[in-house]
Amino acid sequence: MTAATLGEIVAALGGELTGDPQQCVTRIGPLASADRSTLSFLANPRYRAQLASTQAGCVIVSPEVRGEARTATIATADPYLYFARLTQWWARRTRVPAAAGVHPTAVVEEGAQVHPDASVGALAFVGRGARVEAGAVVGAQCHVGAGAVIGEGTRLAPRVVVGEGCRLGARCIVQPGAVIGGDGFGFAPHEGRWEKIEQLGAVRIGDDVEIGANTCIDRGALDDTVIEDGVKLDNLIQIAHNVRIGAHTAMAGCVGIAGSATIGAHCTIGGAAMIAGHLEIADHVHVSAGSFVSRSIRQPGHYTGVFPLDDNASWEKNAATLRQLHRLRERVRELEKKTG
Repeated sequence: MTAATLGEIVAALGGELTGDPQQCVTRIGPLASADRSTLSFLANPRYRAQLASTQAGCVIVSPEVRGEARTATIATADPYLYFARLTQWWARRTRVPAAAGVHPTAVVEEGAQVHPDASVGALAFVGRGARVEAGAVVGAQCHVGAGAVIGEGTRLAPRVVVGEGCRLGARCIVQPGAVIGGDGFGFAPHEGRWEKIEQLGAVRIGDDVEIGANTCIDRGALDDTVIEDGVKLDNLIQIAHNVRIGAHTAMAGCVGIAGSATIGAHCTIGGAAMIAGHLEIADHVHVSAGSFVSRSIRQPGHYTGVFPLDDNASWEKNAATLRQLHRLRERVRELEKKTG
């Protein structure tokens, strides 16, 4: 069991402690299930009432509400940000680091470069001409293709595939089952059949990017698919060939981006949203979950394109009416002309 004193935490992360700096906590947890050994936090106002009843040993709060807690507190201007940094600090103390070196069962082809401080796990493969930089971790059963680059401090969880010639920057995190650099979906129709278009580009990923489990980022057809610094991608996302995603954009699970779309910086894309190909999305655009983006968005803002949920019978009636909307508009125009 890992323990830390409140004094150690505040010394490392800041904040204003009200309570005994020698008090120990052994876990981070939510207010509702906390006990005296738990360090919890309050960021969402809907849980504010739990401050009076929680059994947590200490709660991270904003200065405005610390007087409502019946336990020790760490006051900070942004409790959620403090919580995020606390989890990083805690993980560094508790997680066993990967051992440097190449596992005996791994295959590193001739001409590949693995830094002495990097780790290549069991049954992993590193192709010819690939480079695994200092502090990088290539997990068990990963595949790093020929000429690929795994940047300094980047971590590939088990069973990640990084295709030939693809590049990841520094401090990236890639979760299990992700595929970076599979072929894009490119075919030319010919006499009722499909002729494959070889995908000759690669994928270029910047620094501090995180990619969720089973997410797929296709290589470009000619130019590269590009993911800029700080992008965060959830699980089960599809990024098609030649997409470009700007810095610090975040996408929730099951988003699909069709080929050659350009997404700006600091955007958020809600879960299961779809973006059609060859579109441009400006910086600071926020797309609601389940929306379908069928045209370019040139101005920052929050956009939603979801037909409202309803019981099926009502939905069918409304959908039938919506299909007649164009005809109704034309009739209204004709009436306006006659009465104008």
